[in-house]
Amino acid sequence: MERCLFVLQRLSAMVLAPLVVVHLVLILVAVRNGLTGAEILSRTAGNVWWAGYYSLFVLAVVVHVPIGLRNILREWTQLGWPFINATALAFAVALLVMGLRAVAAVF
Repeated sequence: MERCLFVLQRLSAMVLAPLVVVHLVLILVAVRNGLTGAEILSRTAGNVWWAGYYSLFVLAVVVHVPIGLRNILREWTQLGWPFINATALAFAVALLVMGLRAVAAVF
């Protein structure tokens, strides 16, 4: 189980890295060109490509972050495995729901 989670976290990091870079570059370009949040949303609204891009971003976060949280809780607390696993799973579900709601809101 631990080996599988280790590999999943590394694979999700490989997916996240370019997504984060593109996201940050787009923010810098938009700000540099004086675009407001409303203008950015008007340009991306209804665009299937951007909805897919940010959906992939959300899914990679949903895999990556709870595994890291699980590791932090294991290393830094005396909590038992059932609580640690339940907390990580609940966090994953919360990230999935909030992330996909955000994607749907701007689509």
